[in-house]
Amino acid sequence: MPDISLWTLVFLVVAAFSAGWIDAVVGGGGLIQLPAMLLGLPNASPAQILSTNKISSLCGTATSAVTFGVKVRPDRRTVLPLTILAGVGAAAGALVATKIPMSWFKPIVLVLLIGVAIYTALKPALGARTALRWDGRNHYVAAGAVGLLIGFYDGAVGPGTGSFLIFALVGLLGYNFLQASAKAKIANVATNLGAIAVFAAHGAPLWGLGLAMGAANMVGGLLGARTAVARGSKFVRIIFLVVVSALILRLGYDVFFA
Repeated sequence: MPDISLWTLVFLVVAAFSAGWIDAVVGGGGLIQLPAMLLGLPNASPAQILSTNKISSLCGTATSAVTFGVKVRPDRRTVLPLTILAGVGAAAGALVATKIPMSWFKPIVLVLLIGVAIYTALKPALGARTALRWDGRNHYVAAGAVGLLIGFYDGAVGPGTGSFLIFALVGLLGYNFLQASAKAKIANVATNLGAIAVFAAHGAPLWGLGLAMGAANMVGGLLGARTAVARGSKFVRIIFLVVVSALILRLGYDVFFA
């Protein structure tokens, strides 16, 4: 395990708390936490950073998922296929994470995020209320497909997973932003677990640091989920656009300047 100073530990714990709050509301907490880990742990391996980041994120997403589950009560029949297949997809993605060049993914993700931002900004009524596009089996198949594809992306790459889940649940399935955020958090727990299971089998995680950051992420996730529930779908939509815009800037820098 790399040597970690007290100041580095404090820096990473504060970053984890901030990431937990953002992740609970709209996803995208990795925008803060992952770069902070890269800065604070320059001698750690990519697998150590990715797996430790997943441990911390799991603590926060689990806390916010429970909060959303109690206060929003998402439909379990939708959550089950979404979550189970998200976990399977994430495990598969983690298995190929070291075999596929990141350079293949970033331009595609950048284009998708720009499309998501434009579509959401131009449709102010999007996600204001729930109007499901399908009923019955078609709805559950679509939920499972969303979980599998975005879960695979989370295991293999990661940035923006929560935002992609929310957008798919709003734009494809027809949920409002608050309901979509609740379901996305539950699915995100499964993607984190799936990826951690693969990374842990290779001895990669820094468990002590991951759990310390996880405690801070948990507090941030609890506060973020309560804020989202209290403020409603309009607030979640605004934060969603802010986070997606930040992700676009970050990935755009990586694609064109890094």
